[in-house]
Amino acid sequence: MAGPLSGHHVAVLMGGLSSEREVSLVSGRECAAALERLGARVSRVDAGRDVAQVLAGLGPDVCFNALHGAWGEDGCVQGVLETLGLPYTHCGVLASALAMDKAKAKAVLAAAGVDVPGGGLFNRFEAAREHVMPPPYVVKPNAEGSSVGVFLVFDGANRPPQEIVAPGWTFGEEVMIEPYIRGLELAVGVMDGKAMTVTEIVPRTGFYDYEAKYEAGGSQHILPAGIPVHAFEKAKKMSEMAHAALGCRGVTRSDLRYDGINDVLVLLEVNTQPGMTPTSLVPEQAAAGGVDFDRLVLWIVEDAYARGGAGGIASRKPG
Repeated sequence: MAGPLSGHHVAVLMGGLSSEREVSLVSGRECAAALERLGARVSRVDAGRDVAQVLAGLGPDVCFNALHGAWGEDGCVQGVLETLGLPYTHCGVLASALAMDKAKAKAVLAAAGVDVPGGGLFNRFEAAREHVMPPPYVVKPNAEGSSVGVFLVFDGANRPPQEIVAPGWTFGEEVMIEPYIRGLELAVGVMDGKAMTVTEIVPRTGFYDYEAKYEAGGSQHILPAGIPVHAFEKAKKMSEMAHAALGCRGVTRSDLRYDGINDVLVLLEVNTQPGMTPTSLVPEQAAAGGVDFDRLVLWIVEDAYARGGAGGIASRKPG
């Protein structure tokens, strides 16, 4: 029996140029396999600098963007796809670029009434000389995803992390420094503007870093999160507000912190290209709501076909 995507040619963009290349390859592999099960003809594209020429030669109907991090998630590839007139999944140019810039995203979210941490941007050399705020605080790149280059500075730390001024630092001249919110790590997937549920993440290492997110057994997911009902509902509402305020489309994932002792809930950031790996949060939340992985991938592709000019090119083919 023909699948729902029979007759459609989907290019899956994967790999890419960012520090999250390996995770993107896994996301792309999983999504490509699902698309083939759905009946699509799939071209797997390891997206490099020649991605425009490659896609022009392939001529797909739609692009499934499984890239993570800089270049694939920050509006750059989205701009290429707009120029080529190819429908594509997930957020458009502006929402992608805005969500990736933590400082600008926080300003927009705060203006929309979403509770975000304090702090701000600092030159990395200034931030490495002395504490710019009393510990505990968090230091992270302003425009990287997936907890890459993130450091926790705890009470009693003699000096800031010196890694941010090491010769190998590649994450820009400014770093985001925020007060550390003690408590629980939460995540909320938003699909078509509606929050799915709330997951509590318990990292094996004590910190939800890159390895905890993507390595098997790196973290335990408690679904649904065992937090008070008012906090659960507020986390969902704030994630929906953030998705809308940034102009997002398709599926996003918001990361939050909840201090249950002081009843403080803040939204840290919105991921516009959430992971689609076996350990990823969004597929897990969708499954808990009765949407299996293949149906999730199908919905994401159908959303790409259906969208209009704002935040994504409309499909060139009727129907």
